[in-house]
Amino acid sequence: MVLLGAAIPVVALFVIMVIALARSGGQPATATVNSEFGQIAISDKLAPDFTMTLVDGSTFRLADLRGKLVMLDFWASWCPPCRQEAPHLVSVYPRYKDRGVEFVGVDIWDRDEDAKAHVDRYGIPFPAGLDPKGAVAIDYGVKGIPEKFFVGPDGQLLRKYIGPMDEERLTQILDELLAIVTVES
Repeated sequence: MVLLGAAIPVVALFVIMVIALARSGGQPATATVNSEFGQIAISDKLAPDFTMTLVDGSTFRLADLRGKLVMLDFWASWCPPCRQEAPHLVSVYPRYKDRGVEFVGVDIWDRDEDAKAHVDRYGIPFPAGLDPKGAVAIDYGVKGIPEKFFVGPDGQLLRKYIGPMDEERLTQILDELLAIVTVES
């Protein structure tokens, strides 16, 4: 009887592993660069709060930005589309930072020194933090990079965008969202 009781958790774990392997097509989990781009519908839910270390060594907490419209940008230094869009994000940010908008970069699956070099190379003026194990990305359901999530002043997830953005598309989305939410400047 004791042997049977010990076998049940082992069998359950085995079944879970078989299901996970079947869903993954036998492929190990890896970070990918998105190949399909565009806006994705998201459910009406609160953005998961998180704390991370910024590349300058300070600590960031998403909840501290309540009252602002926040664009979370998931990226990595080794991602070509992320490098392509970095200058666009840097160019757009100053136009919105005094209008109650904050950009936050979340560097995932990367080495700290590579993330810091990327921030320096592009002169990224907004908070950029480190998520080396992808824990924040997992909480947000990031499947590849770059991906962006737009979080309302009340903490609600408003939009998700997959792929790199140019200045025109980013300003269009920010203007649309600023027209429907009330932010603190």
